[in-house]
Amino acid sequence: MHSAPLPPHFLQKIVSREAAAQALADLPRPIVFTNGVFDVLHRGHVTYLATARALGGSLVVALNTDKSARRLDKGPDRPLNNEQDRAVLLAALESVSLVTWFDDDTPLELITELKPDVLVKGGDYDMDKLAESAVVKSYGGTALAISFVDGYSTSALVQKIRAS
Repeated sequence: MHSAPLPPHFLQKIVSREAAAQALADLPRPIVFTNGVFDVLHRGHVTYLATARALGGSLVVALNTDKSARRLDKGPDRPLNNEQDRAVLLAALESVSLVTWFDDDTPLELITELKPDVLVKGGDYDMDKLAESAVVKSYGGTALAISFVDGYSTSALVQKIRAS
């Protein structure tokens, strides 16, 4: 007689926003925080996340909810993958310690609650102009930008698929 297979262990990395602060208490520090839509996971994303993770003991990824992602105006059918599917893919990555969501336009409120040690953004953000950076620095944390891997973007990938 076969028993049902156990769910993959990485699903335990996915927590509700309400449970995120408690879950963080068990993670090795320093805690690195990043956020995004991560709609169609690609090489640029996984390289970025691995680089972010190397900056601390744990990496927390805050995902835009579907509703929040749609407000970013990346296109009428985006995100292509729903928030649950995006969370599962991220949680399966070795570099990611915890995944949660935020429904606002920015993760400012979530960052204020979680108080990560390091805030990381991708691309060419001017970190000094972000309200999130100011919050993290206010309690002694660090905020920095990591360059994107050239040639990789979900939007470009979606355009390529549509063109074919």
